[in-house]
Amino acid sequence: MKLPRRNFLHLAAGAAALPGMSRIAFAQAYPSRPVRVIVGFPSGGGSDILARLWGQWLTERLGRPFVIENRPGAGSNIAIEAAVRAPPDGYTLLHFSTPAAINATLYDKLNFLFLRDIAPVASLTRAAYVMAVHPSFPAKTVHDFISYARANPGKINMTSPGNGTPQHLSGELFKTMAGVGLIHVPYRGDAPALTDLIGGQVQVCFSGMVSSIEYIRSGKVRALAITTATRLESVPDIPTVGDFVPGYEASGWQGIGVPKNTPTEIVDILNKEINAALADPKMKARLLDSGGTPMPMTPADFGKFIADETEKWRKVVKFAGIKAE
Repeated sequence: MKLPRRNFLHLAAGAAALPGMSRIAFAQAYPSRPVRVIVGFPSGGGSDILARLWGQWLTERLGRPFVIENRPGAGSNIAIEAAVRAPPDGYTLLHFSTPAAINATLYDKLNFLFLRDIAPVASLTRAAYVMAVHPSFPAKTVHDFISYARANPGKINMTSPGNGTPQHLSGELFKTMAGVGLIHVPYRGDAPALTDLIGGQVQVCFSGMVSSIEYIRSGKVRALAITTATRLESVPDIPTVGDFVPGYEASGWQGIGVPKNTPTEIVDILNKEINAALADPKMKARLLDSGGTPMPMTPADFGKFIADETEKWRKVVKFAGIKAE
């Protein structure tokens, strides 16, 4: 039987619209079951705490559990690869941070390309590191430190929580931009690094503000500067490194991604809800208490930010000749 031309065109148009309509309907029903959130660091750490904070927000807002799955190891590469291999259906999210940008260059062989294989969803927070010295160190400012370091090349030990960590690279960036020679002494975490700084075994460290703030307040270490471009509201008297080394900026940031090809409708839902969380006064207060400044962005803006950070740390890793342990 031949269909009239008008009926045929009507049916064809309806069939062509089905994929788009089904994607919209799929997004409107999202989430219809629990969502897995992969975190590349152990339970109880800063990334885990933040992931559980926004995971609980989404659980309450969207009506389905957002379940945290800790997959630590290899500087978060194990977690990233698990997310890359997951179905792009919106039911696997990745909570990632600065190491994702660093690892693209730090590791010679990875089974993924982060910028290609993970789609950005939402940025979360940005946090400062602090440049601190032992109280007996003969420098009260970054300017004094640079002068002393240039007069004593190779005699100052710079500690960090580990080789290739954001804090380590913050120190390497400082060395390059300030033109000073410091000897890197890596530890396994902020706590042991700060312990030896307090004990005088090392002279300077780049450390997480949350880890070091109580030692700064008690006078056990002296904060010379913070690494972000602007001062922190919580410690307004501490200047920035950029006040002495123009153009210097380094920070730790965290965000959310999904496997590439995840429907954009789902990405938009998640971005909208996360940005709502970052704007909530109670949530903002909790983030500030934990040392993070809310950093809301669109998926496109966050993608550009990650690309810029990847290129920035690529230059530092290459120039300093840093290799993964």
